[in-house]
Amino acid sequence: MEIGSFIELQLPKGHEFYNQEVDIARLNTGRAVIWHAFRITGCKAIWIPYYQCDTVRETLLKHGVEVKFYHTDWDFNPIDLNSADDEAVLFVNYYGVMSHSRMENLANKSKNAIIDNCQGFFSVPVDGAMNIYSCRKFVGTPDGAYVIGKDAHLFTEEYPQCFSSDTAAFLLMRIEYGCEGKGYKARSINEHRIDTEPVMKMSKLTRIILDGTDCEHIKRCRRDNFAFAHDLLGNINKINPLKYYDEDAIPMVYPLVVEDKQLIHRLFQAKHFQGHWWGYICDEQPEDSFEYWISKYVIPITIDQRYGKEEIKYLSKVINYE
Repeated sequence: MEIGSFIELQLPKGHEFYNQEVDIARLNTGRAVIWHAFRITGCKAIWIPYYQCDTVRETLLKHGVEVKFYHTDWDFNPIDLNSADDEAVLFVNYYGVMSHSRMENLANKSKNAIIDNCQGFFSVPVDGAMNIYSCRKFVGTPDGAYVIGKDAHLFTEEYPQCFSSDTAAFLLMRIEYGCEGKGYKARSINEHRIDTEPVMKMSKLTRIILDGTDCEHIKRCRRDNFAFAHDLLGNINKINPLKYYDEDAIPMVYPLVVEDKQLIHRLFQAKHFQGHWWGYICDEQPEDSFEYWISKYVIPITIDQRYGKEEIKYLSKVINYE
């Protein structure tokens, strides 16, 4: 016990969104929880979509997992998935706009479903499946991810404790310096730490931040901003982000698809720091595939709780040449 000396950063308590003590694993990264969830299933192989971050397959292969792939159609449905009973399947809640019932329907396609809610942090876990979540896409934390599902806590005592305060200064620098320059450099140091860490338990700093976070404010802002963005941009969007959306979905971004190669550069010049996701897919998939098309043209428009209608109007004017 330590008493006295300097006062540390203090935050409210009791607000951690996933606060149960059973059937949960609190780990350090999204890639760690995918591996852990697969480990819990006890399967010999896993199917993952081609449209997915390459760190997922790299992590699984690093752990000696047999990885198989499936394509998706233009409505994000699996089209060549043929999993056996002893194989797991990863289903992705893309952009966080997929409803609970949508993810339940996908989970029914496999006896060993893993629901990737890294882009849908507040999505209700699907019963009978392993559910994974990433904190950093929704809350300002240096690391953090969850696995929720039956026996998710197994093996966690084997993992070492993560310590993140040594590289967490970027969270403070963003406030004073912005996300370029010193702020970006500090964040890159934290990213390097995460990239090189093994599977570890969630850092104490991250859990304290999560415990002090106003989740209802985050959910309300993201839904309001998403709706406003769709009002302004839905008429030019080549995909329908409302297809699987419902009143419970809390999106990570507004997925805008416009076949304009210069748009991403205009947005960057306007200081909208979002890029195309998973550009490596365009090097690996045929040009007539859905995966190639969506990777080439989707732009994740920022709609998080830091912003409101003024910022989204600004982005809309940049996008529409106004």
